[in-house]
Amino acid sequence: MLPVTQFANFIEQNALFAPGSKVLAAVSGGMDSVLMTHLLKAAGINFSIAHCNFQLRSNEALRDQEFCNNLANKLRVPFHTINFDTIAYAAEHKISIQMAARDLRYQWFDTVCQQSGYQAIALAHHQNDAIETILLNLTRGTGIAGLHGILPKNGMLVRPLLFLKREEIATFITGNKLDFVEDSSNVSAKYARNKIRLEVIPRLKELNPSLEKTFENNLKHFRDLELLLDNQVADLKKTLLQWGTDEIFLLIDEVKKLNPARLLLFKLLQEYGFNETTVDDVLSVLDKHSGRIFESTGFLLVLDRERLIIKQKKTGVLEPVSIFEQEHEVYYGTYKLNLLHDDTPLIIKDNPLATSVDAALLVYPLTVRAWQEGDYFYPLGMKGRKKLSDYFINQKLSLHQKEEVPILVNGNGDIIWVAGYRPDERYKVNNNTKKVTIFELYKL
Repeated sequence: MLPVTQFANFIEQNALFAPGSKVLAAVSGGMDSVLMTHLLKAAGINFSIAHCNFQLRSNEALRDQEFCNNLANKLRVPFHTINFDTIAYAAEHKISIQMAARDLRYQWFDTVCQQSGYQAIALAHHQNDAIETILLNLTRGTGIAGLHGILPKNGMLVRPLLFLKREEIATFITGNKLDFVEDSSNVSAKYARNKIRLEVIPRLKELNPSLEKTFENNLKHFRDLELLLDNQVADLKKTLLQWGTDEIFLLIDEVKKLNPARLLLFKLLQEYGFNETTVDDVLSVLDKHSGRIFESTGFLLVLDRERLIIKQKKTGVLEPVSIFEQEHEVYYGTYKLNLLHDDTPLIIKDNPLATSVDAALLVYPLTVRAWQEGDYFYPLGMKGRKKLSDYFINQKLSLHQKEEVPILVNGNGDIIWVAGYRPDERYKVNNNTKKVTIFELYKL
């Protein structure tokens, strides 16, 4: 007898998929996936079989593919299959064979689901797989997410055999005289997971014969702890994170109150690609080194005076833009700069987004660009010149904010205007000015 009732109850209790859903069953031909296939059929679930031939075991791989095709015919369900050049893919992407097979498999599953309208992908993992995953994660280093093992449901991926142990599956296969094929690589200890299954777990079972039951209980505790942590982090995001136009802020004083600081700050920053090593570095310099920048793949984390600032990386450095005398508007990054030529010696005051300059002093073409190390100007109303880097510090601009400030430069190399902040004293309108050029800055 097959455990059809337990199977159906597990699907319902874990809400793996709704009644009537189309399910794509990933079948290798081994006993686990064969039992899952027969249970899906016995439970009256609308499913199809999908099999990948990774072309790594030549004749054996062809045997498995043919077996799965025959199984689909026997059960009268649709059959999907594909051949992969796994070795070539691994070489091209500079990854291991195992990682290449995983990537190829799931990419293809997604494609088949989109093309044929499947709502779930059934995988034949069981309780022993979950134990092996936890032990493997522990040897490589893991957070709480790595301790919950394999979840019954993760997006479209569902695992309806997680209520069974490997020995129980073998018993049902034998008792129901179900045919299956054996993957010879499963008995090779050269793979890390196989080494844990064949060498580590048997030793652990000598210490605890009820290892599976113990891990089953541990898994429930780990999942509950993860849910508790996720709920707390969700609440912290609502209270700690402040959203600007294109930045996210965390007040340093609030970060210092986190307890445990390392875990909670990591969970707050994790979705932006920052790892635990970065979090350690950030916590070590909170009271010093203002202006320090930390990087993830897609984001910058800037340690400002009172805040941590998260900002998405720019896709590239903005190229300088030339401005010719006959032009009336130019675009620079996310800004538009308007030019107005006027015979009236107009002086613009108290508007950082506009300035008027003595047109007779302009040497075309002008340039608008990002600031550069060594830049200096003569701030309006001040005597003497000032390095732009020092001026930015006085304005309390973070490093990434400095990069966004448009700098208007004369054809002779002088800075005319730190756009949005301050014009240069040398180019101001005075009693001798006959004609002015007005520059207006707009944020797009």
